[in-house]
Amino acid sequence: MKTIMLLGGTKGVGNEILKSCLKKGYNVAFCGRDENLGNQIIESSECKDNLYFHKIDLNSINGIEDYYNQTIERFKKIDALIIYAGITPVASIIDTEEEVYDKIFNVNLKAPYFLLKHVLKSMMANKSGSIVFFGSAHMDYGQEDRAPYALTKSTLYTLSNHIAHHYAKYGVRSNYLVMGWTNTEGEIQLRAKEGVSENELKNKAKDIIPMGRMLSPFDPVPAVMHFISDDSAMTTGSLIRVTGGEYI
Repeated sequence: MKTIMLLGGTKGVGNEILKSCLKKGYNVAFCGRDENLGNQIIESSECKDNLYFHKIDLNSINGIEDYYNQTIERFKKIDALIIYAGITPVASIIDTEEEVYDKIFNVNLKAPYFLLKHVLKSMMANKSGSIVFFGSAHMDYGQEDRAPYALTKSTLYTLSNHIAHHYAKYGVRSNYLVMGWTNTEGEIQLRAKEGVSENELKNKAKDIIPMGRMLSPFDPVPAVMHFISDDSAMTTGSLIRVTGGEYI
């Protein structure tokens, strides 16, 4: 039985991955700030014994090692790590406050980096492991008002390739999934703050995305499930775009 560790997992695509992993019979460790939500997910599941939730604020790395240790204590190993959690506040270069910059880099880059520090050791010892980074079409240059976010996503791509190149000798694989414009709770909330309704958002996206609609939270999941399966045993250092044809 595989054990999947999620950075995130309570909402959006992360939660869809969690559910798909449970259907496969995998163990899943997931995390988030909302302990009530995490417990609700476990209590509503028919696979309670296969789930572990860890309360954590990714703006700090203080709880990162404990999350890793508790996952190992509960499930003994980590077969795959999925780096999903991330934030994307509106921030161009000229209007970015230091606090916003630090938060984006803490959540999107620093937390994943230091979780990887621990997880890689376990995977190296087991001579196997799959890491999946959630990227963004912003990785190349990004929209004008997403400068710090774009920087973190391009750096994660470099990190994915670094791991793929240097840790393949330990049986560890790393791949990068570019997720397009997706109708997640976070995206809806962000646009609501800008005065854009969900219907207006979908209509706007329809005119921009070549395939005519936003992604649903489930659309990226099959690619993730492939990356963590034995079917992709020789796939590492790759980039897959699940974007509906959108390039920023």
